[in-house]
Amino acid sequence: MLVKSILGEFLHEAESTRKLLNAIPDSALNWKPSDTSWTTGQLASHIAEIYNWYPDTVHGSEFDMGTYKYDKGDITKASNIVAKFEENVKKAQASLESATDESMFENWKMVAGGQTLLPEMPRIQVMRGFLMNHIYHHRGEMIVYLRSTGNKVPGMYGPVFEDSLR
Repeated sequence: MLVKSILGEFLHEAESTRKLLNAIPDSALNWKPSDTSWTTGQLASHIAEIYNWYPDTVHGSEFDMGTYKYDKGDITKASNIVAKFEENVKKAQASLESATDESMFENWKMVAGGQTLLPEMPRIQVMRGFLMNHIYHHRGEMIVYLRSTGNKVPGMYGPVFEDSLR
């Protein structure tokens, strides 16, 4: 029942992420709000990449960021980022569909270079914080990026402010 519930939220929220990524025009990809911020393309690529972390998180006991190969791919076109998202979301969904409720209570941790980045904790806690909430956080940033560049934000939980201006 737990995995079924997580999968339901995952599928619903993946659709919201899809709407957001599809709203990014190529003309906004190089924009960033400050010198220390990611560009829109980098942020969008990161959002798409988080879905690639699901298989190792759902079925492994340790995620080694030191050996993880992050491939941002070609971020010069928004369609490339959306394609990366689609590929990664399929893998993420498959990993959740093959998980068990019992496995959600097994311990998991994140390491890099012999250092513990996230301490051992139940996988369900990692699913919520490291994966799902992490995506939601970055989607919020992307909404600010889109509005800052004069682009329309899609409604993900109902109408958005821009819809009231019509």
